[in-house]
Amino acid sequence: MAKGKRLGLRKYIGLKLFKGLYDGIVERHKLRTLFWECTLRCNLRCRHCGSDCRTDVAERDMPLEDFLHVLDNEITPNVDPRDVLIIFSGGEVLVRKDLEEAGREVTRRGYMWGMVTNGLSLTRERLSSLVDAGLRSVSVSFDGFAEVHNDIRQNSESFDRALSAVRHIREVEGLTYDVITCVTPAMIDRLEEWKEFLISEGIERWRIFSIFPAGRAKSNDNLHLSAEQFRRLMEFIRATRKEGRIRLNYACEGFLGGYESEVRDHFYMCNAGVNVASIRVNGDISGCTSVRANYTQGNIYRDSFWGVWQNRFIPFRNREWAKCDECAECKVWEFCRGGGMHLRDDEGKLMYCHYNMLGDRG
Repeated sequence: MAKGKRLGLRKYIGLKLFKGLYDGIVERHKLRTLFWECTLRCNLRCRHCGSDCRTDVAERDMPLEDFLHVLDNEITPNVDPRDVLIIFSGGEVLVRKDLEEAGREVTRRGYMWGMVTNGLSLTRERLSSLVDAGLRSVSVSFDGFAEVHNDIRQNSESFDRALSAVRHIREVEGLTYDVITCVTPAMIDRLEEWKEFLISEGIERWRIFSIFPAGRAKSNDNLHLSAEQFRRLMEFIRATRKEGRIRLNYACEGFLGGYESEVRDHFYMCNAGVNVASIRVNGDISGCTSVRANYTQGNIYRDSFWGVWQNRFIPFRNREWAKCDECAECKVWEFCRGGGMHLRDDEGKLMYCHYNMLGDRG
């Protein structure tokens, strides 16, 4: 079996230096990004959804006033709002009719805010109203050509709507954006073609994920890359970055051995609970929204958010508990620390190892 790129001496030394820097970041744990999971409702039923969102969820949307109460009483007194980005997430955020009101209130308090969307409902008019409400950044999910994207999203209009949304976004001067592609086996042989399509559309920033076995994706084996396909993906990202025609990054999901610093702008680190927090739709406090209820640290309806942020999050900041099973003797543990928190199941077992996928474990 072919192996991934090995760690060279120079990169090993760089990782050692970065480890020291990251230890300091963990110790300080300054809040930089706050996700507000404002809804679990969604206008799609995607085959790879890690959150298993749907149109008929029993969990109601979090009232805006509840989120603002936490912002005003727990967060703003302890941070400089200019240093914290608030990201509205879901579900699909555009199902909320009060999103503009939420944006205006967050902006009025001095925060920048962005959102993640599938683009299905992002018309030019809705985008304009959101920009008027202070929208500063947007990420659009765009998973490949029409037959692939529509199959994953289970909606025959999804590709055309997402493309239209991206085109509208590009028209807005000063709006930061990127396109996010979850690469599946159906797209692995078409990545060059897809890259050229995105470049032809004027897309400048592109982010790639691979699918891990959680939520609805757990039962869809045909969405998961093989080890060989994953290595091909890394080589494609590496080559595309060297080419320099589109700014491409692999997501901050896991340690990538010899590909570190070659497929994204920085060495691997899991920022969940370190400088990234989330307030979920039911008030739960955790790291990023990809980390589900198994690592909840508190709840805004019974706990002080700032007290939780300062004094809990131990499982996120001290990862020694994860040094077990296949991680126990791993030679790159000090750099990986057991992978992303979202890759751990309810019992703390590792569901997916990027380093292992590259064939480098030893």
